[in-house]
Amino acid sequence: MIQWQKVILKLGELVLKGRNRHRFEKTVYEQVKRVLAPWPGITYRREFGRIVLTLGTVPYEDIRPRLAKVLGLGSFSPAVTCGLSLKEVQEASLQVMAALGDTPRTFKVNVRRVNKQFPHDSQEMNRLVGGPILRAYPSLRVDVHHPDAELRIELREEEALIYCVSDEGAGGFPLGSNGRAMLMLSGGIDSPVAGFLALRQGLKVEAVHFHSYPFTSEKSQEKVKDLARKLCPYAGPVKLHMVPFTSVQTRIHEAYRDNLLITILRRTMLRITERLAELHGAGAIVTGESLGQVASQTLSSMNAIGRVVELPMIRPLVCMEKAEIIRIAERIDTYETSILPYEDCCTLFLPPSPSTNPNLKVIQSIERNLVWLEEEIDKAVGATETILITEEDAEQDRYSSLF
Repeated sequence: MIQWQKVILKLGELVLKGRNRHRFEKTVYEQVKRVLAPWPGITYRREFGRIVLTLGTVPYEDIRPRLAKVLGLGSFSPAVTCGLSLKEVQEASLQVMAALGDTPRTFKVNVRRVNKQFPHDSQEMNRLVGGPILRAYPSLRVDVHHPDAELRIELREEEALIYCVSDEGAGGFPLGSNGRAMLMLSGGIDSPVAGFLALRQGLKVEAVHFHSYPFTSEKSQEKVKDLARKLCPYAGPVKLHMVPFTSVQTRIHEAYRDNLLITILRRTMLRITERLAELHGAGAIVTGESLGQVASQTLSSMNAIGRVVELPMIRPLVCMEKAEIIRIAERIDTYETSILPYEDCCTLFLPPSPSTNPNLKVIQSIERNLVWLEEEIDKAVGATETILITEEDAEQDRYSSLF
């Protein structure tokens, strides 16, 4: 079993473009240190476009799942180090090739000679390292254009760095590099995926959930907390704003029960979310809407609902198919939680035939007659409970369940 001494983290291509590169690199660096905080023995070195970790005694497989969730990382590769003699480089290269498990059909050697005092140039080293590998693996062939495996060797000032395997990173922009947004988080499949995609585009999200207790159970609220917790490996601690929606929802239902009810409720939710965004310094609202999935997500409905707020509406899923959304939900581990059968406030008081083509002027006329609505919105905003959701909450829950 090979002992990896270092890990080379390569930043995503988007991160390296433009004047913001240094700020982006610093953000990714801080994220890496945050997710690897449980391993204080790891040391870090920032280089142009990448970060090099020295693991010490920490096994690479222990930190690999954490690194896969750092936004802004394009890839990361475990590496071995050795001395600067030809024999040591050859032996270490054979170890790295052996760690691949299944022997690839083709390979190439890519040597970068940073240390110009090294006696062999890059072209010579390609041959001097590749020869012993070909003798050790007779079925292996060299392909310099499209190899199955690329053995990379960096001849540095004090040591050689050798690696071959690369794990795919989360990519995207570094967390928070493009601002802050409020995520309307329901208990369904779509909104957590929208939150993940917003995070991946560099938005720091705070979640807003509307609950109608006692019409909806406490279990439905716990489900939403669990969904927010699933985003923590990517987002760090997540603020979850729990909005009591019972009074607003019941009063609207008492005053109006026709086919525009869902449209008016959704507009009210957006108005409350915009108020919370203003209070917490967010510059946009993220929703899990996908065009055509339900009555409130037709083009006409989304237009009539979205016009109630001035903040930008970000809909990452708007043109995605359900199967596509489910695949991402499974990848980020929210799907199984999302399908738990606990109701949310959106399932209450549904009219028999919700409008799919609402008239904005008619909606505004109905809302003008709800003279108490602004006061109810103020109460809901004032009574909102903000909870800080962290990964450690889940760890503590698992720990407590053992006793």
